[in-house]
Amino acid sequence: MGPLVPDIISGEFNYIIALVIGIGFGFALEQAGFASTKKLVGLFYGYDFTVLRVFFTAGITAMVGIIVLNHLNLLDVSIIYINPTFLYSALVGGGIMGLGFIIGGFCPGTSACAAATGRVDGWAFLLGGTIGIFIFGEGFPLWKDLYIAEDWGPVLMFEQFGLTREVFGVIMILIAAFAFVITQMIENRINGKETKWFKPAIIKNSIIVATPFLIVLTVIITPNRTEVMNTRIDEKIAAGECNPKMMDADKLAYELTNQYYKYNVIDVRTPEEFKAFHIPTAINIPLDEMPNLENLDIVIQNIKTNVFYGADIYQSQRACMVSKYFGKSDNFALNLTADEFNKQYFQLADVSESSSKSDVEIFTFRKEAGVKMKEIGEAVANLDKPVQKKATRVKGGCS
Repeated sequence: MGPLVPDIISGEFNYIIALVIGIGFGFALEQAGFASTKKLVGLFYGYDFTVLRVFFTAGITAMVGIIVLNHLNLLDVSIIYINPTFLYSALVGGGIMGLGFIIGGFCPGTSACAAATGRVDGWAFLLGGTIGIFIFGEGFPLWKDLYIAEDWGPVLMFEQFGLTREVFGVIMILIAAFAFVITQMIENRINGKETKWFKPAIIKNSIIVATPFLIVLTVIITPNRTEVMNTRIDEKIAAGECNPKMMDADKLAYELTNQYYKYNVIDVRTPEEFKAFHIPTAINIPLDEMPNLENLDIVIQNIKTNVFYGADIYQSQRACMVSKYFGKSDNFALNLTADEFNKQYFQLADVSESSSKSDVEIFTFRKEAGVKMKEIGEAVANLDKPVQKKATRVKGGCS
């Protein structure tokens, strides 16, 4: 259930939903005739292209869904797992799969569907697949080099062609429409039927093709959620309506050393900059990743006050405005950059003998605050570490 688990659907309930979906999928396969070898191998002989139409339709539907959800910032495509491509094993495995399909008349999924309906050929195919899996697993050292050869990693076709995801989607929709028309003509020719194009069918099919085409085209010509947010923030900045609340660095240091648990200190720099130095107890959410759903759950909370800081004041102020845009009003932008904060509390230069009493007091406060912040940061970090248990010898008895 992907992004719905564990935030919306519990892990246990996820299995129940998966079972229901699996039963529904099997039912749909059987009703579509995919439990019949005659229906399935029709693709290879040209008399029935149902398999191509069904899987092409499923692929286009999933593709359009991903494009739309990504456009609305409801899906982070960067965390979708892409199977790595091992070229030689893919070619060999594809050849074996194709031969098995044409000889046995099933693929693994449809064989299970056929077996569930009591078909003997489905059970035979499942048995053969099980034996093949066992042979592959036991003999893996023999063909391991071939299996991992030519590792291309996760390959995305639109990247290989130098296209955007949306443009590639439009091309695939047009290819699917063309394939449906051509395969219908081939199918009719093989079955001895005359191909006739009736007006109602043309209108219906045109609407079916136009719907995903227009959806993707709309995504291309309209700004996404992040772009809309940035535009509105820029308009408010230009109009002088955005004035983020600023927090003095000494005020933040005082609060962190006395009641750090009331503040959500957020570093909006890159992970590399954060790793090099960050304010103790701070968390890292890069500015351009703040609109992501998983980050908004951290930023838009009702318990702590957000304090943003970055490589420059602009970053912290903009992060403050982004948070406010999504509904969190209790925000502050730090009046120092990360480097300035580091120098002011952790790389202090000693005061001179001629320094005033006020300068000495400020120096003392900042030095002590730096030490306390480090101690608190280490203590908070240790809360997430597992407890180390040591075995000890039990003493007792009469000794």
